[in-house]
Amino acid sequence: MCKENQTQVTQIRLLGFQNLHKYRSLLFIVFLLTYLFILVGNLLIILLVTIIDHLKTPMFLFLKHLSIADVSLTTTVVPMMLDIIFAEEGALPFWGCILQLYLFCIFGFVQCLIIAVMSYDRYLAICLPLRYSSLMSPEICLQLVTGSWVLMSLLISSEIFVLIQFAFCGLNSIDHFFCDFGPVVELATSDTSALMMQDFVLSTLFIFFPFVFIIMTYICIFFSILKMSSTFDRRKAFSTCSSHLVTVCMYYGTLITVYMAPSDQSSSYINKYRSLLYIVVTPLMNPIIYSLRSHEIKRAMQKIISRILQNV
Repeated sequence: MCKENQTQVTQIRLLGFQNLHKYRSLLFIVFLLTYLFILVGNLLIILLVTIIDHLKTPMFLFLKHLSIADVSLTTTVVPMMLDIIFAEEGALPFWGCILQLYLFCIFGFVQCLIIAVMSYDRYLAICLPLRYSSLMSPEICLQLVTGSWVLMSLLISSEIFVLIQFAFCGLNSIDHFFCDFGPVVELATSDTSALMMQDFVLSTLFIFFPFVFIIMTYICIFFSILKMSSTFDRRKAFSTCSSHLVTVCMYYGTLITVYMAPSDQSSSYINKYRSLLYIVVTPLMNPIIYSLRSHEIKRAMQKIISRILQNV
C-alpha cells in the first residue's frame, strides 16, 4: 500500500529515444520496414511448414514454433515502439505494462527452450541417426513444443503474480521503449529481493542451462562429424546444423551483450539500445538464415510460387 503522501501508479510513462528526436522520421521508417519484413519472413516460414508436406519434419516443426515466438515477441514491443518514436514518448496503463512484460517474458523464454530443443534434434540426427525416428517421433515433437509453451506460461505467471503484489507509488517513468523486467521492478517501492532471486533461478534454469546443453550437444556433434570418413558426409552433416548454430550465436550473443554487462546507470541506458538486437535483429535474421541455408525451404517457396503462377 502507498503512504498518505504518495500516489498509486496507474500509468507508466515510456521515455523512448529522447536523444534522437531529429532522427525520428528515419527511425520510424527503418523500424516499420524492418517489422514488416519480420512479419512477412516469419509468417512465410509458418505458412510453408504448415502446408508443405516435405517440411513436416521435426526440425521444421521446431523452426515453425521459433518463428511464432519471434514474431510474437516483436509484435509485443515494436508497434508500441513505433508510436513512441512518432510521439517522442509513450504511456501505458499500469496493467497494460504488466501484460506487455508478461507476454515478452513468455516469448523470450520459449525461444531459449525451442533453440535448445532444435540442438537436441540435430544431435540425434547426426550422432544417433538409427534411433532418430523413434526418439524424435511426431508425438515427442508435439510434447516438446507444447511443454515449452505451457511450462513457460505457468512459470512466468507465478513471477508476475509476485510482481503485482508490490506497491508502486510515486515515480512512473521508465527510460525505455517497452516494459522490460528490470526497469519495471525498479519502480516498485516494496522489497523486491525475493522476486529478484526468483528471476535469477528462472533465468539460470531456462537461459543458462539450455545454453550449456546446446554447447554440450554441439561438442558431441563436432566429434561425430570428425569421425566421418567421407568429406561429403562431413559437409552434409555440418550443413544440416549450420543454420541453427548461427541462430544460437546470434540469440545468446545478444542476451549476453544486454544482460551480462555491468549494471550501472550508463550501462542501463545503453541496454535500451542493445535490447533492439534480440527484439528486432534476431527475428529479422532467422528467416533470412534459414531461407538461404535450407534447400527444403527454397523448394517449398518455389512450389508456392509455381502454384500461384498457374492460378493467375
